[in-house]
Amino acid sequence: MSQNLKSIFIDGEAGTTGLGIRDRLAAVPEVEVRSIASDRRKDPAARKDMMAGVDLVVLCLPDDAAKESVALADELGSDAPKIVDAATAHRIAPGWVYGFAELEPGQADKIANANRVSNPGCYPTGAIALLRPLVDAGLLAQDHPVAVNAVSGYSGGGKSMIEAYEAGTAPAFELYGLGFQHKHLPELQTYARLTRRPIFIPSVGNFRQGMLVSVPLHLDLLPGKPRVADLQAALVERYAGSTYVSVVPAAEAGGKLEPEALNDTNKLELRVFGSDAVGQAVLIARLDNLGKGASGAAVQNIRLMLGLAEG
Repeated sequence: MSQNLKSIFIDGEAGTTGLGIRDRLAAVPEVEVRSIASDRRKDPAARKDMMAGVDLVVLCLPDDAAKESVALADELGSDAPKIVDAATAHRIAPGWVYGFAELEPGQADKIANANRVSNPGCYPTGAIALLRPLVDAGLLAQDHPVAVNAVSGYSGGGKSMIEAYEAGTAPAFELYGLGFQHKHLPELQTYARLTRRPIFIPSVGNFRQGMLVSVPLHLDLLPGKPRVADLQAALVERYAGSTYVSVVPAAEAGGKLEPEALNDTNKLELRVFGSDAVGQAVLIARLDNLGKGASGAAVQNIRLMLGLAEG
């Protein structure tokens, strides 16, 4: 391999997210992905040795294992590589930069200059993209009682869920997270800048990938009682010039929206459906849970951290 290539180690490359990142990096000529022999993937010494010889490590592991990997990297001191953690473990941890580059002006620069970046969850990516601009614009109070509903393809549920759906033994549709303790709640609340804990109820459908995230709103309960166009304008202003996030006129959907249109891309589409006559609106985000919701976002962050073109 050329000495000019940036080297990357995916710790946990055999999982869904790891495989997705590896596939996407195959199209990035400026990098090389290095791997450990399959029989040594859980060997701490082998993993530490690999970390010492690469520019960046991507963690695609359960939370406890991700924390163990960070501890191994810490032992390398000044030789420690940059890290992107695709697990939940460090999404609100001190010293870690949240890897949603479009979160606010300057966030991409923070990621580019960071050594530790936490890749966002798929559901929070959609919800935060919708809510944060409205909070920042004063159109949504931080203590507003927000409810977030979402549906994802089954690939976001891990190995056992994927196997159940592909074997035909899983239900066609299922609500979950009904214990109000979903692991994505802390980052959703933190980065949407909400002081009141939102209600978040996700669901899974019988399709492999794709996602819709929706937030219903009563306009007369919002500061200044904005119109639907005001919500739309706030989103348009925030994401003007963005490569991956677009605000799409609701009329283009024809009153319907399906979740799979952005599969295999890193795109995120936002829409505001509403009626000033009845004073109601619903904000909807569409994305690929394996793209902008996981592997695509990770590669976007990798590019930023390694100083590569956006792609």
